Amino acid sequence: MDTIYDDTLTASRAASRAAWSAILSMALCVAVLIASEFMPVSLLTPIAGDLGITEGRAGQAISISGIFAVVTSLFIAGLTRRLDRKIVLASFSILLVVSGAVVTFAPNYAVLMIGRALLGVAIGGFWSMSTAIVMRLVPEEAVPKGLAMINAGNAIAATVSAPLGSLLGAYIGWRGAFFLVVPLALLALVWQWLSLPALPPRRTGSGNVFKLLLRSQVALGMAAMFMFFMGQFALFTYLRPFLENVTGVSVSSLSAILLLMGLAGVAGTWVVGLLLRARLYSIVIAIPLAMTLLAVALIVWGAMPVATAAVLIGWGFFATAAPVGWGTWLSRVLRDDAEAGGGLQVAVIQFAITLGAAIGGLLFDAVGWWSPFAMAAVLLVGAALFAAAAAVDHQRGLRSLR
Repeated sequence: MDTIYDDTLTASRAASRAAWSAILSMALCVAVLIASEFMPVSLLTPIAGDLGITEGRAGQAISISGIFAVVTSLFIAGLTRRLDRKIVLASFSILLVVSGAVVTFAPNYAVLMIGRALLGVAIGGFWSMSTAIVMRLVPEEAVPKGLAMINAGNAIAATVSAPLGSLLGAYIGWRGAFFLVVPLALLALVWQWLSLPALPPRRTGSGNVFKLLLRSQVALGMAAMFMFFMGQFALFTYLRPFLENVTGVSVSSLSAILLLMGLAGVAGTWVVGLLLRARLYSIVIAIPLAMTLLAVALIVWGAMPVATAAVLIGWGFFATAAPVGWGTWLSRVLRDDAEAGGGLQVAVIQFAITLGAAIGGLLFDAVGWWSPFAMAAVLLVGAALFAAAAAVDHQRGLRSLR
């Protein structure tokens, strides 16, 4: 009997180690995806110069990936409902490799956008299924830890992509910076294939992302997320030209500021993660309000390097932490329909990023650098208002259950 017990315990521990290895492989892939998505933020100027386009048009490289991520996240669950999730994730990782190669060797703007479109498909599909897959890999009580590890990949990428892209762009060019994505994506692909078990599709939940919006709590929360991310990226996408042309910083100073923003984001993620144990809605309301004040401060003090750097560090602290709050919200509100809920959240966020970057670019070129910053401030106020409405709806729902 003891032998049987020992064998069972050993097998359980081995399965647990394999599950966490699989989650780490997913975290690496997420880090590469996010780094690839936002690397153009710090490389807009050299990309525009090399391809002979404006910085506003170069910013659309983020918009196009967002568009394809939206479409993919909305429909991927239905299109792949009969496929093993391991194969589906591997396919997205392969697309990430191909995208990096296409962007690296793009001879013109059109090919660059094709590569970014492939990246959007990989982002939308991978992110949509990540939460549901983590829920299948580990026991229920370990799901928050698994999701935190996936989000850590996001936070690390947000930390290093902009400053590293800026630094690498100065030494090996923007193409060399993008090419570094390829070996990392290959590593993530191989690791996933070796560590992920077979994950046959399950028929749980509605699978209909649009039906979820009939719930008032979901609709209000998604509206808050939409306005938050649209506002965030209307400003964030055009930081490099702002810092170079308005603040007047050098490339090395630019890289240092972006790095400090990323480090502040890691700290913010950790702090918010602790606070979320006791409160949720107050955090998702306070963060966009704080970022509104920071956006206004950038307009007022944009020509002052020290003040601008301090404001951007604060921006990094709050902006990177916000997804942790909304991820926690999703796990509580849509725990009964994780795959469809994840698809809806990704679609909302990516569509918001797309509009924020696109409209911000049009305003940047047509009106001036300050206009996307003002747009961001207005949208962030709207995000706080919708988050407050979601909090009221939540309290109303609790009272109705009593």
